[in-house]
Amino acid sequence: MNAALRQRALFFRRVLARHCPQCGSGDLFRRWARLHERCSVCGLIYRRESGSMIGSMYLSAIATEFVAAAIALGLFFGTSWTPAVALSVGLTLHLAFAAWFFPYSMSLWVAVEYATDVQNGEWWARPR
Repeated sequence: MNAALRQRALFFRRVLARHCPQCGSGDLFRRWARLHERCSVCGLIYRRESGSMIGSMYLSAIATEFVAAAIALGLFFGTSWTPAVALSVGLTLHLAFAAWFFPYSMSLWVAVEYATDVQNGEWWARPR
């Protein structure tokens, strides 16, 4: 594995642990799905521009649609439940997954943006 790929993997491991992608120490979130403005340790600004988290929204939507399709197919082919029961169970599972995944989509998008900034040589992106 080359150095750039190892570095990106490190960024993703850090954000999935809900820490700053740059230093790995500062907390990413204030509370559930509420990003800090910046890292308390290294000062990295997590959202430098308006609309910077739109990619997170798309990532979340795509993942939850795939999960919804898997749930629907699983319930349709794997159970003999009535449509009302299957729908209520399916919606509950889908909403639970969406709520669980949302902060992870935000974390992953912070890592994507940071990795892009590092690759482009932005002055504020200094991996540690």
